[in-house]
Amino acid sequence: MPMAHPGFSVLSDAFEADPYRHFARLREQAPVHHEPAIDSYFLSRHQDVRRVLTDHRAFTTETLQARAEPVMRGPVLAQMTGAEHTAKRKIVVQGLTGEALREQMHTVRARAAELLAPLLARGRMDLVADFGKPFAVQVTMDVLGLDVKDWRRVAAWHSGVAEFITGLTLTPERRRHCLECAEQLEAYLVPVIEERRREPGPDLISRLCAAEFDSTELSVRDVTALIINVLAAATEPADKTLALLFKHLIDHPEQLTQVRRDPALLPAAIAETLRLTPPVQLVPRRAEEAAVFAGTTVPAGATVFCMIGAANRDPAVFADPDTFDLHRADLGTARSFTAAAQHLAFGTGLHSCVGAAFARAEIETVAAMLLPRLDQVRHRPGSRYRETGLYTRGPVSLPLDFTPVRTPLLADATLDG
Repeated sequence: MPMAHPGFSVLSDAFEADPYRHFARLREQAPVHHEPAIDSYFLSRHQDVRRVLTDHRAFTTETLQARAEPVMRGPVLAQMTGAEHTAKRKIVVQGLTGEALREQMHTVRARAAELLAPLLARGRMDLVADFGKPFAVQVTMDVLGLDVKDWRRVAAWHSGVAEFITGLTLTPERRRHCLECAEQLEAYLVPVIEERRREPGPDLISRLCAAEFDSTELSVRDVTALIINVLAAATEPADKTLALLFKHLIDHPEQLTQVRRDPALLPAAIAETLRLTPPVQLVPRRAEEAAVFAGTTVPAGATVFCMIGAANRDPAVFADPDTFDLHRADLGTARSFTAAAQHLAFGTGLHSCVGAAFARAEIETVAAMLLPRLDQVRHRPGSRYRETGLYTRGPVSLPLDFTPVRTPLLADATLDG
């Protein structure tokens, strides 16, 4: 079995500390890396990852039955196929695109303005802890129609759900904690679902309650699972991508200056952030039949992890792939937020991320609010940058200093989603 070197493990602390520096060696020396501790195969080349994510018959989402369903409290979109997948995905997508998305961007701006006002006056903030995390959870709750005053509880429960789905080696104690979080989140959501059935509003939960599949309304279990699905899909990428975007721009001051001068470059900067440092690093699938990659056979029934971060830095697809360059010719910004994207940060094919359009509009809207107001933005002196996460990955914190620019937060918001 190919190994990058004897004893190398993607489950090691050394790999988690900085996976990026191992990607080239994996692609070149062990494009099919086996982890005996979890009997899983890790694919790092772009062509192999794309093949797995687009061949839905040979590589299924069956792994999610054990990995996601227990905490989602029901089947998630990625597990579904055929008419059920098409119908239920459409319900969620309609609630996060088009006219609904335009309305939601008003909410995004208002929520961002409320959270940012006290922070901007100080000339310093931790973009992750002070803004990114509370903002991502609160906005998703706004869209769903949940009471934002409960955001800390919902965030804590969601954190347990996310840990269960993304933890590759959970202890029995952590597993129990995660399942308790899921049960508490379900207990919190069920009365809301029942209330929206009686008195629907303009929110996404009401939409899900009113939706039908096969001429019958979705069960409470179905709606609960879809709500938690949206909570994960909309919250996970947002705070991580926003912080990573600012880190890359601050680290490349000439590109930061260009984006400030020409806000039309912002989508390219976000797309390049997603390519270079995707918030979702691993996507699991099950091989339904034996498959050969780079001369190595993956047996039928095996779990295959697509290494999105490694695929997104494959020199066979991207020139100078370890460099942040929002002007790169091989990025394809226009399709970077669709299933046809060249980078694989949102997955690809049938199960590409349902929250991609929402995440793009949300990050663009907030970044466009922040950039003009964070003059001379810089990393706080003495702060040490650190990322965590093997499955999903992002900065632990991003302490910034800046010169406040006092302009009204909502007066000049230019993006309308």
